Amino acid sequence: MSQISFADAEYAGKRKKTRREVFLEEMEQVVPWKALLKIIEPHYPAVGRGRRPYPMEAMLRVHLMQNWFALSDPAMEEALYEIASLRSFAGLDLREPIPDETTILNFRHMLEESDLAEEIFKQVNALLARKGLLLKRGSIVDATIIAAPSSTKNEKGERDPEMHQTKKGNQWHFGMKAHIGVDADSGLVHSLATTAANEADVEQVADLLHGKDKQVWADSGYRGAQTRVPRDDLQWHIAARPSDIAKLPEGRAKARVQKKEHNKASVRAKVEHPFRVIKRQFGLAKVRFKGLQKNTAHLLTLFALSNLWMARRQLIALMGQVRPKAA
Repeated sequence: MSQISFADAEYAGKRKKTRREVFLEEMEQVVPWKALLKIIEPHYPAVGRGRRPYPMEAMLRVHLMQNWFALSDPAMEEALYEIASLRSFAGLDLREPIPDETTILNFRHMLEESDLAEEIFKQVNALLARKGLLLKRGSIVDATIIAAPSSTKNEKGERDPEMHQTKKGNQWHFGMKAHIGVDADSGLVHSLATTAANEADVEQVADLLHGKDKQVWADSGYRGAQTRVPRDDLQWHIAARPSDIAKLPEGRAKARVQKKEHNKASVRAKVEHPFRVIKRQFGLAKVRFKGLQKNTAHLLTLFALSNLWMARRQLIALMGQVRPKAA
């Protein structure tokens, strides 16, 4: 048995678990590691072709931590040197070489070039469906703006041509939109589409339905969505504009309309949870890359991970495991 380093011995002997450690222990239990590694294996460099590659599972774990903690490639490399819990989760040791920022970058490029982010997203949702957590009886659709740098201080002296500006309320935003379809029962994301920020939400609605939906909920920005989805079996619950309700005369009729809108809103509220997770929990304040393709891959990974995070308690309970607690 090999001797552990002083740093790892000191880490193993501490008495309190941090929130990061509890988070990683929970994710250790719910991520479908074998299924994800099976997806990546055909595309990963084999031993004997040039420099010996790092273990595939270690690189996958580093990639997921990079998404969970919103770390750049250089910051991820430094974190692996500085934070024992991250090294432990990745199965790395300071006595062995630590993946540098170029290795971390190359692994992400391999996933992007092989379109593996979408496969990871599908595999995670397949797990959730098998566990009965993704029911697909109804969908909620919505979109959020993700800001992009508007600065032109770069080599070409221009902003990202695939990003555009749009006005929301009285404020202008420059960036892209993430359009999602969410399971009405669980609040988990089953579909994603991305566009420039100036694209109308309603134009993407057909791509956000999975085909087995019976009911669809949406805000007032999706008025007219029925004409874009050639299905007669769908029941639509699209919010009325507040200004239209305000024009109604006071009385029981208006109260009934307000109650109906409140019921719609109580269902639609679930669609905000995945947006909160990727923006607040996982720190997506702005787009990380240039162009829609790379950012779409990033969002697919984030929403796959947000689904696991949101369903972690049910998944751990179904697996019959004890949820870790901070000391």
